[in-house]
Amino acid sequence: MFFNILMIGLGSCCGGVLRWLLSQYFQRFSFYNYPMGTFVVNILGCFFIGLFYALFEKYNIGNQSIRLFLTVGFCGSFTTFSTFINENVGLFQNDNYIVSLVYLSSSILVGIAALLFGMYLIRS
Repeated sequence: MFFNILMIGLGSCCGGVLRWLLSQYFQRFSFYNYPMGTFVVNILGCFFIGLFYALFEKYNIGNQSIRLFLTVGFCGSFTTFSTFINENVGLFQNDNYIVSLVYLSSSILVGIAALLFGMYLIRS
């Protein structure tokens, strides 16, 4: 039990730091107040979790500690759903309705596509 908690904590540390670094980098490419940093990180998180689950399935990786490190720890802290919602509320409150709707819909649709693509890469 303690080892699993440690693995989740280590994964969270890695995912959180990488999220911040990538978010800062990609936010420089933002346009029309679009939260590009959070968008890219969330899409990558969807891709990673699809990739990891397909790897576990394909190679029969049953080690719970590795699964917890990569999914609950790393992906859990790498993706930023609360930031995503907060940014959408901010856009909406600042009358950026179109940008908010584009951000919401593109994050969901591209996120699903990224997850499926990650799974496809491993399964094919």
